[in-house]
Amino acid sequence: MPTKYNSDFEIDAVLETLRAINSGYADESPEGEALRAAAVALIYVREAQKLEDYRAFFRKFYTPAVESVVVGHTFATRDEAEAWLVTGEPRDGALVRIAGQGFQVITRRNGQGFRFLRTPLPEELMERNPGDVGSEG
Repeated sequence: MPTKYNSDFEIDAVLETLRAINSGYADESPEGEALRAAAVALIYVREAQKLEDYRAFFRKFYTPAVESVVVGHTFATRDEAEAWLVTGEPRDGALVRIAGQGFQVITRRNGQGFRFLRTPLPEELMERNPGDVGSEG
C-alpha cells in the first residue's frame, strides 16, 4: 500500500527536525550540506510566501498515479454506456466503468462521435498482478 505523506506539515517542526539530524554530522559532510540545503529551501519557500504552492506540488509529487485515476461515469451495461455516448455529454479522454471494466472515451477516426477504447482501471490491474500497481520500489 502506498505511503501517505502529510502535505500540511509545520515548517518549523520540519526545520527543527532537520537541525537535530544535522547536529549528528560534520558541517563539511555531504549529509550536513544536504540537510542545510533542504532547510534553506524550506525557509525560502516560506519567505517567498509560496508555501501553499509548495504544498500543492508536494501532494502531486507524492500522490501515487493510481490514486489520480478518476472514473467520470459508471454504467451497469454496455447498452447503457452506448446510449450515453450519443447524448453529446462525453468528452475525449474521459474514463468510464462499464460492467466493472474500464474504458476511455475516444473520438472516432472519422471525427464523427465517440467510441470506447478498453482501458483497464487500476483495480483491474491490481486483481491481475497484486502488488505491482502503486507499489514503491
